[in-house]
Amino acid sequence: MLRYLTAGESHGKSLVVVLEGLPAGLHIERSEITGELGRRRLGYGRGPRMRFEQDEIELLAGIRHGRTLGSPVAVEIANTEWPKWVDEMSPDPGVPSKILTAPRPGHADLAGMQKYGFADARDVLERASARETAARVVAGCFAKALLAQIGLSVLSHVTAIGSVISDSTRRPLTEDLATVDENEVRCLDLVASDAMISAIKAAAKVGDSLGGVAEVIAYGVPVGLGSHVHWDRKIDGLIAQALMSIQAVKGVEVGDGFTVARQPGSEAHDAIYYDAIENSYIRQTTRAGGVEGGITTGGPVIAHVAMKPLATLNRPTLHTVDVVTKEDTVSFKERTDVTAVPAMGVVAETMMALVLANEALRKFGGDSVAEFTRNHRAFLDACNTAPSAAAP
Repeated sequence: MLRYLTAGESHGKSLVVVLEGLPAGLHIERSEITGELGRRRLGYGRGPRMRFEQDEIELLAGIRHGRTLGSPVAVEIANTEWPKWVDEMSPDPGVPSKILTAPRPGHADLAGMQKYGFADARDVLERASARETAARVVAGCFAKALLAQIGLSVLSHVTAIGSVISDSTRRPLTEDLATVDENEVRCLDLVASDAMISAIKAAAKVGDSLGGVAEVIAYGVPVGLGSHVHWDRKIDGLIAQALMSIQAVKGVEVGDGFTVARQPGSEAHDAIYYDAIENSYIRQTTRAGGVEGGITTGGPVIAHVAMKPLATLNRPTLHTVDVVTKEDTVSFKERTDVTAVPAMGVVAETMMALVLANEALRKFGGDSVAEFTRNHRAFLDACNTAPSAAAP
């Protein structure tokens, strides 16, 4: 089982992630981790913090000479702006210089303040911040490296920002990832990409924000991950929960979920064919997103992730109430992005990879990468062996 825990606040000294359950012998290099963290900072419409953050990492435990040891892995991501926040975020006794009492609608501010009895929104917003996803991306880098050992890859691309929706039916393949990342909004559809950039510029001009949709795709997923037996083992449920946990995400669709809900059954499912040459079952469509009955079918696993417009605006116009005076006011402003949909897609890759890696370890097991991959090959060999007779 693959488990991970993140700790740290947005403007704290650092973020830390501890990842347990990785098999021994997984090759990982610092440059791979920093490369994934750099992808998280991509996207037109990001705020100035993306230029300040350098994501300096320290590999604290569980790795020796570039390979995992089978023990928990710990990685620290330093906050390069910490010197500016030492007093405000100090763990030692003291008093903040500014108490934030006007919670922002759309954030965790007010609900968190009420839940924990806080009078200062910063006690909530620092942990609720999407900065925490940097630690998740580090965990996801290890998950992607493990999945690569069995030929599985995960990527994403943006299909909508604001009211601009790509009408392209082309889905990027693994070899297209660099091209996606080179685009300013991580969209393969260049006509839609230009329109998205124009929409972001228009929103920035009036101090507003935009949401959007990213599609995340996993290729090379073996049949049999997940389970139909228990509700909490269904892999589409696990994927949906993981993707919904990303900050500002308000909708998740596996395959063509909302589209097929409006279609008759004769048009809504993926017909099954048999390839005698490859000795395997195939689907020519991906309406189910590579999942049936809570189990992967052996095709690409596909999900669409909808992110709401960011609730911190560059103009203080959202109505709120001061929690101390109870007077009407407008919400305070922290540094913000116009949109973070391109970066959200990278985080969605991380969450998909973590779910698939955990289920692959559950399915194939192994204390070492060699054992894990050997078990995977044995399973594929068994799948490709036609049964001689029906089970009794």
